Amino acid sequence: MEVLNGKSVFGGIAIGKISIYRKGDEQVKRYKIEDTAAELARFEAAKETAKEQLGKLYEKALAEVGEVNAMIFEVHQMMLDDLDYVEAIQNIIETQQLNAEYAVATTGDSFSEMFAAMDDDYMKARSADVKDISNRVISVLQGKNDAGLTSDEPVIVVADDLAPSETVQMDKSKVLAFVTRHGSTNSHTAILARTMNIPALIGCNYDDDMDGKNAIVDGYNGLFYVEPEHNIEEEFLKKKQADIDKKRMLQELKGKDNITLDGKKINLYANIGGVNDVGAVLQNDAGGIGLFRSEFLYLGADTFPTEEEQFNAYKQVAERMAGKKVIIRTLDIGADKQVDYFNLDKEDNPAMGYRAIRICLAQPEIFKTQLRAIIRASYYGTLSIMYPMIISVDEVRQIKEIVKEVKKELDEQGIPYGEVEQGIMIETPAAVMISDLLAKEVDFFSIGTNDLTQYTLAIDRQNPKLDNIYDSHHEAVLRMIKMVIENGHKENCWVGICGELASDTSLTKQFIQMGLDELSVSPTFILKVRETIRSIDTTK
Repeated sequence: MEVLNGKSVFGGIAIGKISIYRKGDEQVKRYKIEDTAAELARFEAAKETAKEQLGKLYEKALAEVGEVNAMIFEVHQMMLDDLDYVEAIQNIIETQQLNAEYAVATTGDSFSEMFAAMDDDYMKARSADVKDISNRVISVLQGKNDAGLTSDEPVIVVADDLAPSETVQMDKSKVLAFVTRHGSTNSHTAILARTMNIPALIGCNYDDDMDGKNAIVDGYNGLFYVEPEHNIEEEFLKKKQADIDKKRMLQELKGKDNITLDGKKINLYANIGGVNDVGAVLQNDAGGIGLFRSEFLYLGADTFPTEEEQFNAYKQVAERMAGKKVIIRTLDIGADKQVDYFNLDKEDNPAMGYRAIRICLAQPEIFKTQLRAIIRASYYGTLSIMYPMIISVDEVRQIKEIVKEVKKELDEQGIPYGEVEQGIMIETPAAVMISDLLAKEVDFFSIGTNDLTQYTLAIDRQNPKLDNIYDSHHEAVLRMIKMVIENGHKENCWVGICGELASDTSLTKQFIQMGLDELSVSPTFILKVRETIRSIDTTK
């Protein structure tokens, strides 16, 4: 038996045979061509075929893992039309009279290396995307079909790395788990694995000769057992059955109140990234939506989404939630979420740079378009607006003036709208320290514990070298949460948490004892957190 260490992307237990996924990316041959016009046409046809394949993958991903996770395939389609990328390929074919496969491979390697060398984490992640689209075009040029699993039985997929397209193409019924050598917890493939509820490990340095061997993936502890001993396999079979039983029992909590043994009630909402995530919210019986990440409407577009496009998205969510609260966070781009058409300057420290509300206040025409769409949609449900990255009372007052202007315009145009709560995200130490003043200005606070932790501890949460000291349970963070709750309540301002800590059930009791009003988590965590709430006695 061999036990390998990895980093868990998604928990769970998988037991089965290993299938090593080989990409089939053998050496691309280089040869001279006579007719450059014909070769350019051949490349163009392959590019269009690749875009058609990506369109089908988008539809498949949309049905299986939702709009937010499917957007990567729209991005890949756009990347295939990037002028710099296409012209570089065409130039090699025309000037060097070389074959299209070699031109695509060379350009793909060059662009991939360029992205990988960049300081910005978001741009670094594009390195894998360039490789993915280049390999797809090369496969078309070589007359190959889309890659996929050939196994007739469910397997543990082991790979050097997996591109998003490869992950989505796989038949989910044939995949027990993912194990890769490379990748990051924030990669598209990792996100897809979590959405598909498939145990996954990254950073696992496996041997290439283990194809077909029996194995166990322990997604809870980041361990990969190859050819496990009988007693180990028996132990994990029991754990896997316990997981199944647990999920079945959680279903019985649907329709139950989120109330502690000593009678304290707390709202339990869900975080979403788009309209298609509402189904999971309703399926898991969330009381509302505590965070609608509106930036995904921008990230998935190649130009600024119009007021009507945004209005239709917000209206659809409001109507589907049938009166339950929906909190829409205004545009939160910058840092690791870059949008090309915003033409943002490169920054040495983007996490502390021109982002979120700072962009909105500096470019009010963009902000007003979004506010008009949200406020109009409020007529069709219970919508609230939440503003990110607030550091001052003055910012809040500027926002409120803009909201007044928008409402006045709508009144003059005879456009109806509903009552809209306004709140802010507390994700900077500055906002914590003046939360007593901010509470006088808004209806609610939602604590973004991911950013609050990194800013409080001065730790870049995207840097894997600092994983061992990134501590969201740090006493400083917990004291800040308590301070915000106390200051908010003094001014009748309700307080929630929408960051990762909201689903950390080891802290649920402490949060309720602090007086927290609301927790907002990923839809799949709703019933687990509800179970914890209902088992707590906050007097003990």
